[in-house]
Amino acid sequence: MATEQELSDFLKSVEKRAFKRSVYHVRNEESALDIVQDSMMKLAESYGDKPAAELPMLFQRILANCTLDWFRRQKTRNALFSNLSDFESPGEDGEFDLLENLSAAGNSEQTESAQSATERAQIFREIEIEIQELPGRQREAFLMRYWEELDVAETAEAMGCSEGSVKTHCSRAIQALGKALKAKGITL
Repeated sequence: MATEQELSDFLKSVEKRAFKRSVYHVRNEESALDIVQDSMMKLAESYGDKPAAELPMLFQRILANCTLDWFRRQKTRNALFSNLSDFESPGEDGEFDLLENLSAAGNSEQTESAQSATERAQIFREIEIEIQELPGRQREAFLMRYWEELDVAETAEAMGCSEGSVKTHCSRAIQALGKALKAKGITL
């Protein structure tokens, strides 16, 4: 059985990687924070009494399920509320302007500090963009294998698929990333 200290240490050790993984999936920092927090709470509440060795796999599965739940909620929300003007206030002229709202939201998120303009940060950002462009299952397999450093069997268990599927998803992800980065002139 994991002690409170072991559980706390485990959660501290995975929080940053789990957040980054969630951001790659949902592409929204606030939602990613919610997903990670929900996952950590579910692990602590439901599986805190499990042995410490089982916590990594349990957490990966919970995180994957919380992410899928988030996408399901988004799909339902989008189906129910397809009219954006229900949520946004009209402009000065009384009309809702979708393009104006999208450009305002886009400009606030893409602001970058001068310190992060180094070549290394730019390359890392290009890699992140390409990872986000991967299909969902490829991205999930790639992140679990190479970001979370899970082996093929652990990744297959966390994703709920066969080891062969994990290998296929990872291979395709690596090929797609390599091709996309080479096209941008980035070699690693």
